[in-house]
Amino acid sequence: MMNQYPLWKTLLISSVILIGGLYALPNLFGEDPALQISATRTVKLDESKEKLIASTLKTANITPLSSKRMKNDDLLVRFHSVEDQLKAADKIKEALTDKYTVALNLAPATPQWLLSVGALPMYMGLDLRGGIHVLIEVDMDAAIKKSEERYVGDIRRHLIDKKIRYRGIKRLSDSIELKFNKLDIRNKATTAIKKEFGDLEVEERDESGLFYVTARLSERERKAVKKFALEQNITTLRNRVNELGVAEPVIQQQGSDRIVVQLPGVQDTAQVKNLLGATATLEFRLGDTEHDVTAAVQGRVPASAKLYYERDTRQPVLLKKRVIVTGDQITNAASGIEQQNGTPMVTITLDGVGAKKMSKITAANVNKPMAVVFIEYKTTSKMVNGKKVKKTTVTEEVINIATIREHFSKRFMISGLDSTKEARNLAILLRAGALAAPIEIIEERTVGPSLGQESIDQGFLSVVIGLAIVMVFMGFYYRVFGLIANAALMVNLILIVAILSMLQATLTLPGIAGIVLTVGMAVDANVLVFERIREEIRNGSSPQASIFSGYEKALSTIADANITTFIAAVILFSFGTGAIKGFAITLSIGIITSMFTAIMGTRAIVNIVYGGRQSIKKLDI
Repeated sequence: MMNQYPLWKTLLISSVILIGGLYALPNLFGEDPALQISATRTVKLDESKEKLIASTLKTANITPLSSKRMKNDDLLVRFHSVEDQLKAADKIKEALTDKYTVALNLAPATPQWLLSVGALPMYMGLDLRGGIHVLIEVDMDAAIKKSEERYVGDIRRHLIDKKIRYRGIKRLSDSIELKFNKLDIRNKATTAIKKEFGDLEVEERDESGLFYVTARLSERERKAVKKFALEQNITTLRNRVNELGVAEPVIQQQGSDRIVVQLPGVQDTAQVKNLLGATATLEFRLGDTEHDVTAAVQGRVPASAKLYYERDTRQPVLLKKRVIVTGDQITNAASGIEQQNGTPMVTITLDGVGAKKMSKITAANVNKPMAVVFIEYKTTSKMVNGKKVKKTTVTEEVINIATIREHFSKRFMISGLDSTKEARNLAILLRAGALAAPIEIIEERTVGPSLGQESIDQGFLSVVIGLAIVMVFMGFYYRVFGLIANAALMVNLILIVAILSMLQATLTLPGIAGIVLTVGMAVDANVLVFERIREEIRNGSSPQASIFSGYEKALSTIADANITTFIAAVILFSFGTGAIKGFAITLSIGIITSMFTAIMGTRAIVNIVYGGRQSIKKLDI
């Protein structure tokens, strides 16, 4: 019969709407102000600390909404208001030592029955939810220095391979200097260096009967090093944030040496500093068993060795200067528990170059000690005589030293870690990659949730006003059909929210603008259909034939208009950044849902109201 859907199609449309309503529902419950309390490497957040936190809150007359352990062993305490949250944060920080992190956060208040089916609220952007904006500066001088030090090692190995004897090699303030006893040897070295290292500018000079070669990074190489440092740091920071589950962060370049990081929903700058500022990596070195460690402690360190100290015992350890592999050759790292003694460990996987080096060294040094050195860089700055002076402190600790029992290469395990949390954090840092150069947080700004709430209220008001005006117009102008279009418009909004929630996309102010635009555009398809129906009635067609022709003949026009707009939205998303992407996402989703609701949705309702009723003489349109 004309204007009747088969039962399966009606049920399918109803199912889509019901599922959309279910997954849009979590957004009605909002968020609770919360504190996320976690322990650092050397302490544990055990039951006694939980009781201390509870008693501290009771003494301060603060009644928490709930307290729950998270998957990563952190404690999440929810509160009734932001005032309670802020007051509790101060009290708990006083009660606990600085070895615990007390981070302000906003936790979704979604009921458990919705969480059990995977229904989660959509994320709010920094402009809506509040959060932290951090501006980071990359230490480009350190990146250049690191590159020069790498060249020192590469040149030394290359000359040894070529059997060219040099008297000395060292890095100066802005160059690398090599010293030779004979002119002909210096000439051979110059030729070898120029041929192998084309990015170095090489100069020769004679002084006091010795022959020198000075190598400097070319301007092109300096720019390449700086560019790589910035790009690598952006990638590493993004990996770290993603590994720790911060939702939809914004991490992008600003200028030639700065990075902007925006973390929606996070309110504690101390937590962010710990996350972003850790410039950690590992070095694997052989133990030096040929020299006396006691003499090294007294200042007589051999030229081929370097003195370290173990992390926990502070016992001195003498290691070979030559590094076997470094953190940037690690392709994967996973934390776990060692089977034999139940202690935390990290399983390391190396790339091809690192695996080859490790295989060669371990094969030749079975039953000899090898140490894992943990290195962390921290950069600070202060004003001295009106000028900004940077200071980088380096912490180097031996976290594990063990005897090489057998030959291994690509995959192996390190132990000697204090806790499962430390193993997990170390695995995250190694998996995310080491920073190519030290960074310094030069600006941090917290966007308060009250400002975000004001933006949400204004954005919501704009959607409501736009929706109300459109619905009044449609109801007045198209009567019953207008009311049907209004119902479809409401369903359209629900489906947009549902899809954003299911995709765990981030809603921003430009995204709300996209929704407002969608509200206006969503009725375009219905207007085309309704005007076509009116035209068919004026031409003398029956009501049923007019409805059928209206939907059939308007379909191609509707499809053309929406496809071209969708293509424009895809281009905006592909080439735009930040706010433009947010606008493009909601616009694209709105186009898809409006096509569904305006064509299939309204047609289903019209079929239910008018379908099969041949006695109808007039349509209320």
